[in-house]
This record gives sequence, structure tokens and C-alpha cells, in this order.
Amino acid sequence: MKPDIKICGLKTAEAIDRAVTRGATHIGFIFFEKSPRYIEPDDAAKLADRVRGRAKIVAVVVNPTNDDLDEIVVTLRPDILQLHGDESPERVLTIKAVYALPVMKAFSIRTADDLKRVEAYIGIADRFLFDAKPPKGSELPGGNGVSFDWTLLSWLDGTVDYMLSGGLNKDNIAEALAITKAPGLDASSGLESAPGVKSVALIDEFFDAVEQACRPEMASGS
Repeated sequence: MKPDIKICGLKTAEAIDRAVTRGATHIGFIFFEKSPRYIEPDDAAKLADRVRGRAKIVAVVVNPTNDDLDEIVVTLRPDILQLHGDESPERVLTIKAVYALPVMKAFSIRTADDLKRVEAYIGIADRFLFDAKPPKGSELPGGNGVSFDWTLLSWLDGTVDYMLSGGLNKDNIAEALAITKAPGLDASSGLESAPGVKSVALIDEFFDAVEQACRPEMASGS
């Protein structure tokens, strides 16, 4: 079955239009000012309106205050909030209660112990996103273009709904899907010609690679 596909860190109409035309089920906007993919809520809202109803709008935030979320939710009208910081299970519950929106909780993974932290959020977060831990010295919780050991995800049972993230691109997506059978994919830096600059050509190549990997003969290994 073809996974959900989220293209994250979008900043231009051209990239958003191409991503959704090619089959993106989710589009993500980054509201973390240190990221080269940062976008103002007003600008994100204008772009989101181009595809609203055709793809889920995801607001990506890092340890947000309620004031941060108030502005983003009112301006962007997202379908999903993605929490990419150190938010506790209690904070996730509070955000869900206040904003009445589904929450996708991101985790940075390097070892099996990192993945086990998910247990406390099962039944609280609506979905998970598994990204690689940032390289030493990086200030970005995600979007670093690095992957983690996908075999670690074998610890999960089929009830955990998640998106796989971390350095996904046209060259490694077939292997990632073969190992994980991930129900969702999140791509960002692997589709860029420079940090924060999405390439329409790389978006096309990524979707071509996903389609190839999801063909029945590929999935069966024949």
C-alpha cells in the first residue's frame, strides 16, 4: 500500500503545487526561526490556501508557547500540529485539548532507547514522526539530511502509526520502504538544491522513486 507522503519545509507556490500534483498527502510549514525553511504564518497561510482540501496542512513547531500556537492556528488554520521539541505527554494532551487538532509527535532516533521513549505517548499523540538525531553542533531538531538505522523500527508493532523522516531522497527511499514498510514518509532536505530551497526536479524524482518502490513486483522482491 502506498504510504502517506509529507513534503516539509515548503516556501514557494511552485514547490507546493508540484508536490501536491505528484501526490503529497501532507505539506509542512516550519515555524522554527533557526531553520532555513522558516516561514512567517501569514506567508504560509497564503501558500496553504492553494492546496487546502487536497492535502493536509501541517504546522511544525518546536517547544511552542501558547502564544506561538495561537498565532499559527488562527492564521494558518492547520489540519495537524507537529511537535518537534521536548514536549511532554502532558503538554501534548494540553495542546490537543486547547486547539482541538490532531498532534504528530516527532522523536529523534539514534538508538533503541530513543525509540522506547515513544511508549509514554502511545494513545496520546495521534501519529509519530521518527527522524534522525541531529549531528553534533546542529541547532536544528530536524532537516539535517541524515538518516538513522531503520532496522530499529522493527521494535514497533503494527498499531503505531508513524512517518519516517531523516535524509530521505530518491536514492534511498526504496531501501527505506523495504526495511520499514513505513505507513508515512516525510521528505525535506533531500529535495533541495540548497538549504531551504526546494527543487521541483528533485520532488519529481522522489515521487518517481516512491512509485517505483511501491509497484507490486518491487514490493514482492521479484
